[in-house]
Amino acid sequence: MSDSTPVRPPRHRGIYLLPNLFTTGAMFAGFYAIVVSIGGDFSSAAIAVFVAALLDGMDGRVARLTGTQTEFGVQYDSLSDLVSFGLAPALVMYTWSLSTLRDFGPTWGKIGWAAAFIYAACAALRLARFNTQVAVIDKRYFQGLASPAAAAVCMSFVWSMDKFGILGEEVCFITMVMAVVVGLLMVSRFRYYSFKSLPMGDRVPFLWIIIGVLILVPFFVDPPRVLFVVFTLYLLSGPVMTLWGRATRRRRRGAA
Repeated sequence: MSDSTPVRPPRHRGIYLLPNLFTTGAMFAGFYAIVVSIGGDFSSAAIAVFVAALLDGMDGRVARLTGTQTEFGVQYDSLSDLVSFGLAPALVMYTWSLSTLRDFGPTWGKIGWAAAFIYAACAALRLARFNTQVAVIDKRYFQGLASPAAAAVCMSFVWSMDKFGILGEEVCFITMVMAVVVGLLMVSRFRYYSFKSLPMGDRVPFLWIIIGVLILVPFFVDPPRVLFVVFTLYLLSGPVMTLWGRATRRRRRGAA
């Protein structure tokens, strides 16, 4: 006769509060951007997406610093990014500008919402591809434009136009092209520098202080236009850097 050992119930696995609070805050900012854009406050919607990008950059760093990285946090962060940098920018661009394409006819109206959907779908595909390749890709570079940077390009454009009184219906065709091009760049194979190899310790070269001053001063003078110029240059850096690298390798092979 053998004694039967009681079966222990599975241990409840909790989640870490601090990093997931930042992730929730980022998702709330994206949701807020959608709500206020429906009400017509497009500048606040653009600012909310930038707040989401700031919180999104903090949640992963907090998780690494506190040793609270979990698979739940990774998946939750991806879902938050889809809301904040996929759905929110697409719907803001649609309510601000793309919806006015229907004034040119029903076909143009369909093209307007299709352009917004292309952006949102490409953001989802970009996030899914990143999650499946995160263990094998070079940490120094992103393959395709990162979704926060893509959202920053689009929302800085909306913010700049709205601040200077330019209506979305006046630039609806530009917005349509921007939504499609930026969306396709997210799923492209162009390499974008990730800035993860920059010095982040207590001591940095003196040059970084000068660069920080040169960026912060114009930023406080005219935030929307400075952000639009900076992120547009970053958007263009991917194709330029990739094509330049390919041309350099071809020359080297030709010389060999």
